[in-house]
Amino acid sequence: MADQLQIGVQGMTCANCSARVERALSKVDGVASAAVNLASERASVSFDPARVDAPRLLAAIRDSGYEVTTAELSLGVTGMTCANCSARVERALRRVGGVLEANVNLATERASVRYLPSAVSAGQLKAAVRDAGYGVLDVGGAADRVDAEQAARQRELDRQRRQLLLAAAFTLPLVVLTMLPMLVPRLGTALDAFLPGRLGWLLAFVLASVVQFGPGRRFYRAGWASIRHGAPDMNALVMLGSSAAYGYSLVATFLPGLLPAGTVHTYYEASATIVTLILLGKYLEAVAKGRTSQAMKRLMGLQARTARIERGGEALELPIDEVLPADVVLVRPGERIPVDGTLLDGASYVDESMITGEPMPVAKRAGDAVVGGTLNRTGAFRFRAERVGADTVLARIIQLVEQAQASKPRIQSLADRVVAVFVPVVMALAALTFGLWLLFGPQPALTFALVNAVAVLVIACPCAMGLATPTSIMVGSGKAAELGLLFRKGDALQTLQEVDVVAIDKTGTLTKGRPELTDVHPVSGLADDELLRAVAAVEAASEHPIGSAIVAAARERSGEPGAVSDFEAHPGYGVGGTVEGRRVEVGAARHLERLGIDIEPVRAEAERLAGLGRTPVYAAIDGRAAGVLAVADPVQPSAPAALRALRSQGLRVVLVTGDDRRTALAIAGQLGIDEVQAEVLPEGKADAVAALQAGGHTVAFVGDGINDAPALARADVGVAIGTGTDIAIETGDVILMSDDLRGLADAVALSRATLANIRQNLFWAFFYNVILIPVAAGALYPALGILLNPMLAAAAMGTSSVFVLSNALRLRRFRPPTRAAHATAVGRADPAPA
Repeated sequence: MADQLQIGVQGMTCANCSARVERALSKVDGVASAAVNLASERASVSFDPARVDAPRLLAAIRDSGYEVTTAELSLGVTGMTCANCSARVERALRRVGGVLEANVNLATERASVRYLPSAVSAGQLKAAVRDAGYGVLDVGGAADRVDAEQAARQRELDRQRRQLLLAAAFTLPLVVLTMLPMLVPRLGTALDAFLPGRLGWLLAFVLASVVQFGPGRRFYRAGWASIRHGAPDMNALVMLGSSAAYGYSLVATFLPGLLPAGTVHTYYEASATIVTLILLGKYLEAVAKGRTSQAMKRLMGLQARTARIERGGEALELPIDEVLPADVVLVRPGERIPVDGTLLDGASYVDESMITGEPMPVAKRAGDAVVGGTLNRTGAFRFRAERVGADTVLARIIQLVEQAQASKPRIQSLADRVVAVFVPVVMALAALTFGLWLLFGPQPALTFALVNAVAVLVIACPCAMGLATPTSIMVGSGKAAELGLLFRKGDALQTLQEVDVVAIDKTGTLTKGRPELTDVHPVSGLADDELLRAVAAVEAASEHPIGSAIVAAARERSGEPGAVSDFEAHPGYGVGGTVEGRRVEVGAARHLERLGIDIEPVRAEAERLAGLGRTPVYAAIDGRAAGVLAVADPVQPSAPAALRALRSQGLRVVLVTGDDRRTALAIAGQLGIDEVQAEVLPEGKADAVAALQAGGHTVAFVGDGINDAPALARADVGVAIGTGTDIAIETGDVILMSDDLRGLADAVALSRATLANIRQNLFWAFFYNVILIPVAAGALYPALGILLNPMLAAAAMGTSSVFVLSNALRLRRFRPPTRAAHATAVGRADPAPA
């Protein structure tokens, strides 16, 4: 069975970089698949642990010229008494996936661990020590994955800023020294007097050399590595372009006799400015790239750092990773709930908007479930921890979002194919440009050939093509998570916007999934409550779901039902019993008819209720028809608005249900659904989806139950309701975290917005290169006399990537169409429930 490993990769600058890392990992014996996301700077690897280990994978990444994000952790270990103990702890830590190195010192009782923060957390390491039979005192160093990854990215950003400032500090005087005399001739005369002969060129050489081999060294290191591995990238283009300008200037300065007459010029300012402007573009790109992952950072930030636990009769403040199942957790107003569990006592309103996307706080009482990461608003309570660590809802959400961001939608394949050959083609075009200008260009031909070849090299931008899809997927999936929508894989984001038919299960999806009393119609002068109390008293002794709905309604209206004696149950017919001295019979029409009771006084009303899709329940008291009650699975309050939104998006809605046709048609009539497939067996739902697909439709199926799993798997996009069964959720491609069906329309709208954003990015990336590479080569010169300065080419190259990232960031402003009208501010002062 293959293991999965997430590895943070540093130093990637363009799509060629991520492709090179992918190829390097895929070549390792034992790797089943490898996907590298340039935007999130992470590799997702599936491998056979019997044939390859994590250090070998890391070595492959380093051999391809990139660094791996690692973290170190120091743990105090208690209970070790001999060398066997320390060896046992070492083995336990090394067995954890993502651990690179573990050393345990028996004398100091400390374990030092080097690990991949993208693959394992500090809590998992501590749990491994405890499972080995030892205690853990404290944590030192980078405590968790979020802090470690953010710290690594911040260090890289600081390094880029320092390099940029250094390059700018030496480039600015160089540009002033070279360009100002052209703009102000008098200053040129003054500079010639101050720096006579070749002294000015020597000063320019010193300034440019600092830039070229100081901040510019990164392009040499990465560019040469890419060429050595047979996969040249953006760094190779910058290295060749700036080196050509710098090398030509070097010859002009120190060996001018090697150059033809009239071509002895220096381009130090061009080489330095190219490096500086590319560094500026890369810095701005890194800043923007950091913003694309803000939704994920917010999700991770929801995780509480500590929890107050009752142990041994006292309250202890413990790190979150030390909370164990069955611990009793104390929560005060305004605190985040640390883990998942069930409320024991107390009451409050809990803000679950960060999980479900629903803005209104939810009332919580004893017996209700609470979710880690949600915010307690008003009351204090205690709850029993049930799911901790990686098993919590929040941890699973983070994992699903990361999976979606790591996967590649089909639309990215075009960009990948182009990027694979892009840089070699650009190099060939630059060589062709140089040759054509050298052979056919005006004098000095060598100068024209050099300038235009350098412009071609530095204007080409594979980065924009590489970032076009993953950044939009990253921002889109993060925005979806904020709205309570989870895409299990990036491809679902693309497929959902292609859907033209939505097949929806009824029970638990369009309806609440539990019967409720809807009508009470007494006859013979009885009051509503009197009939309801009598029927509820008999049904209280029954176990039928319909009876439970009647009893629950009676308790809500008039308290606990009365006592019943002489109770009798007639399976398939009904129940009977004596209540307050009167004989009460309750059930289907056939139950009363079998007892010889005339049901004509209530038949018409019962048939009317059945026509509305409700289940009529007949009642008789002392041998006479006393009335009819109706029970139904009520429609979700959000369903009508959701279906209107889906139809307004041009989608065809089909109701697929196992219910009888009359009930299905009644629900469809209420909701305006024209197409109904009723009395469908569980396995028949998948067949119904297949039949729609056979008609040439792209189908999404929406369901929540175990019997919906085959249809969810068969559909082009399976949409699972997050309040449903685990099987349905695991089968779905898209998960709605609440039972609000409006989330489906929002998911479709977000999918369409994300794919439109990707298309805009790809159009820009291709358009930019297709138009500007010929301009850089001098295509406009014969007709208009226009040539592109290499310095402007470098500026354009940096701008291209920033444009793509900025466009992707617009998705953060996406407004869900069905929720904008009813969005309410979260956090109003609601009284705690009684």
